[in-house]
Amino acid sequence: MCLGTRQVPLLCAPAWSAFRAVGRRYLCAQPRAPKPSDHSSPKGFGHFLRHRPMREEAAHAQAGKGKAAEGGAKSPSDPVREAAKQSKQASSPDGKGGGSGGGSKPPPDGGSSSEGGPPNGATVAMAAIASLILTTQLFSSGDDPSEITFADFRRELLESGSVERIVIVNKSKARVHMRGSGLAHYWFSLGSVNGFEKKLEQAQADIGTAQRDYIPVTYESETNIGAELLKLAPTLLLVAFWIFMMRGGIGSAMGGGAGGRNIFQVGKSKPTIINKETKTGVTFKDVAGLAEAKVEVMELVDFLKNPERYKKLGAKIPKGALLVGPPGTGKTLLAKATAGEASVPFLSISGSDFIEMFVGVGPSRVRDLFAQAKSMQPCIVWIDEIDAVGRARGKGGMAGGNDERENTLNQLLVEMDGFSSSGNIVVMGGTNRADILDPALMRPGRFDRTIEISAPDIKGRAEIFRVHLPKLRLADELEEVARKLSTLTPGFSGAEIANVVNEGALIAARHKKDAVGIDDFHAAMDRVIGGLEKKSKVMTVEDKRRVAHHEAGHATVGWFLQHAAPLLKVSIVPRGMAALGYAQYVPKERKLHTKEQMVDTMCMMLGGRIAEKLFFGNISTGAQDDQQKVTRIAYSLVTLYGFNQKIGNMSFPPEQGGMSTSRPYSERQAEVVDEEVRALVKEAYDRTTALLTEKKELARGLAQLLLEKEVIQREEVESVLGVRQWREATTYEELVAGVGNSNPEINPNAAETAMAVHHEGRR
Repeated sequence: MCLGTRQVPLLCAPAWSAFRAVGRRYLCAQPRAPKPSDHSSPKGFGHFLRHRPMREEAAHAQAGKGKAAEGGAKSPSDPVREAAKQSKQASSPDGKGGGSGGGSKPPPDGGSSSEGGPPNGATVAMAAIASLILTTQLFSSGDDPSEITFADFRRELLESGSVERIVIVNKSKARVHMRGSGLAHYWFSLGSVNGFEKKLEQAQADIGTAQRDYIPVTYESETNIGAELLKLAPTLLLVAFWIFMMRGGIGSAMGGGAGGRNIFQVGKSKPTIINKETKTGVTFKDVAGLAEAKVEVMELVDFLKNPERYKKLGAKIPKGALLVGPPGTGKTLLAKATAGEASVPFLSISGSDFIEMFVGVGPSRVRDLFAQAKSMQPCIVWIDEIDAVGRARGKGGMAGGNDERENTLNQLLVEMDGFSSSGNIVVMGGTNRADILDPALMRPGRFDRTIEISAPDIKGRAEIFRVHLPKLRLADELEEVARKLSTLTPGFSGAEIANVVNEGALIAARHKKDAVGIDDFHAAMDRVIGGLEKKSKVMTVEDKRRVAHHEAGHATVGWFLQHAAPLLKVSIVPRGMAALGYAQYVPKERKLHTKEQMVDTMCMMLGGRIAEKLFFGNISTGAQDDQQKVTRIAYSLVTLYGFNQKIGNMSFPPEQGGMSTSRPYSERQAEVVDEEVRALVKEAYDRTTALLTEKKELARGLAQLLLEKEVIQREEVESVLGVRQWREATTYEELVAGVGNSNPEINPNAAETAMAVHHEGRR
């Protein structure tokens, strides 16, 4: 429906007010030197300019200054009188004379008052919206037809014969033009054009109108320019907001201004700068278990502190060091210690901070980061998770497209070692995905050193425990607790060890103890390894018996196999990640594995399913995880390590990053691989079945003990199965010395003890 002439002033009033405000703000921001002869405003712009008396006063003041300059020196009282006049003008409420160039005061909304500059984004947005509303009103139809119904049309207009013609507009409404004036005075909506024509013909026939005198019906299509412009309003608003944001409107409103920093400066890097006076609270004493890595990093700090000692021998300061290791091993902790110990500025930033949705922002942030570093040199730049920006080029990007990440990496390569020297700046990076980094980033001259940070050994774990345990109130001696816990946590990273210590304290506090004991740390390790204990999970008696015999089968097979990992604990308590129960072993920290060791591990994993078969006559789905591990080890023996005679001394490692889509061998060779894997698993299955059949009564006794206590330790297992035949390292001193890790000795008392326990189990 188009708006009538009576509605135009009402709707145009707010648009006109907004348009006047925009124009006034724009024109007042322009420098305009008043002239004595220019007293009248241009025609039609009186609403946009300030009041005439203000302009005249400024013009007369300018003319008076000119005459005073021509007249020579002023009287002694002139400076005093001039200062008083300026003070009065500055303190006046209307701001007259407060600014230069005719006394224009700054805009009341806090916008920029820079002279001669273009209007900012807010001005553009307001002008666009005001113009759009005004245009919509101006292009509205001038006539104001009244809406009626078809029944009223037939009764009041059609029967009186005053209708000249009917115009159907856009097949949606009909305009009724009256005789004499030719204007459309009425209109009504249409449901269907065909239905309307039939109803019109029927109505004219009913009133006796001759067919040749039927009212003519025409069709028109109209386009409302105002409505079409309104469709562009969202786009105009987005463009205006973008201009407003890029020009710093929101940043200025939030305190950025001329002296502050705009929060929307997307091209600026925002590193955390740690100066000499700033302390991170972490020193090298807090970093344990990383002796070799600490030496390397401390040497980098010494390069920057005492460069002359190295330069006089002709050595160059390394430009970068890359810390590589699994998650939780202490890469970021070592960087914090470096920042706390170094006497030079330390700039910390994450690799993801360079990645932005806007094109060109990443390289700009890299340039800005190194510009800050050069102004502070000598300094250290730490880039955490550098794989976010340092991924190898040509992988994962769209061919032929503009890859922002690759452009950022190229800029980083140039800044680290490009045409211009980077000065005394050492770049440190941390990542756990060194395999995907670009070779150009890893080369000497950029990252001269690659410092490997792996999981700590038993000595390193003891050192880490000595760092975290003094914060707790312990029930036993600190050194004893640290050594014992280090033997029970093989493969744990520094973060996991800190979590075990904290969980132990939480468990002791939950039970309202006065000190943290070893049993609390055992429960903490169960919590970290197996997940939260689910006491609410109800198990039937049959399921509980099956789980107990399953775990007893694992423990029994591992106890009587020479190369199996030593047993630590067996539990049938349901937990989060260990669904219904688990057997915890202490894996030997060996770097090399033989075929016999891997086959014994397969047999130990098959012990659970075979125990179910022996004791219940059927098997369940509880061994699914064991089957996956057995399959993986079997294929590794055949295709990866070359332990199979038919395949020979060949290795076919899987592709990194997932399953390989193609095999480097034929289909016939693949059939041979499958046959050898199947034979290997069958051999391990038969061997485990024979062993468990022989030790069936011992496994039954261990299962009964599990049903009674639910959790049993190594000592209780030893009371049922006897002393293990092969000597193994169990204490801290033995593990450090390497006893039992290679060429295990036969325990002379093991056979007699095993026979006694065997007969006791049969009774």
